[in-house]
Amino acid sequence: MPRPKTKSELVELSEKNFLRLNELVDSLSVAKVQISFPEGMLNRNVKDVLAHLHEWHLMLLDWYETDLMGEKPDIPRKGYTWKTLPDLNKAIWEKYKGEGLEKARSMLNESHMKVMSLIQSHTDEELFEKKRYKWTGSTSLGAYLISSTSSHYDWAYKLIKKALK
Repeated sequence: MPRPKTKSELVELSEKNFLRLNELVDSLSVAKVQISFPEGMLNRNVKDVLAHLHEWHLMLLDWYETDLMGEKPDIPRKGYTWKTLPDLNKAIWEKYKGEGLEKARSMLNESHMKVMSLIQSHTDEELFEKKRYKWTGSTSLGAYLISSTSSHYDWAYKLIKKALK
C-alpha cells in the first residue's frame, strides 16, 4: 500500500503493519525472541524494538498535548535534535533495558491504541493539511502519525526479520 493520504488509509495501513509485527513476534520461539541482534545494532533484541516503538508513541502524544496547551513542544525531545537522534535512541534503549518482552508488548499495545484514538479523532483535513499545526512545521500531523505508526511498524518488522536471519 502506498503512503497514506487519507485517514482511512492511515488507519488501515497502521493496523495492518501493527498486526503483521505482532504476528511475527507471536511466531518466534522463546529462544528466538531472546537472541541478541548482531553487533552494531542499537536495539539488541525484539523487546528493545517494541520498547522503542512505544517510546516514540509517547513522544508523539506529548508533542500533540503540549501544542494543545499552547506551548511549543521539544521535538524530538528536550536536549536532543534530529541530528542527535542516535543519542536519543540510545537513551530510549537505556530507559527500557531492564523491561521484559511481555511488559514491552503491553506498553506498545496501550500506546498504539492511544495513537490510533488520536488518529480517529481527526478529519482528513486535520490530519493531512500541511502547516495546519504550528508544531508540525511545513508538514502535516498525518506525516508525523505515519512516521510513528505504519512506517515505524514496517521498519520494526524488517529490522527483526533481518536481525534474526
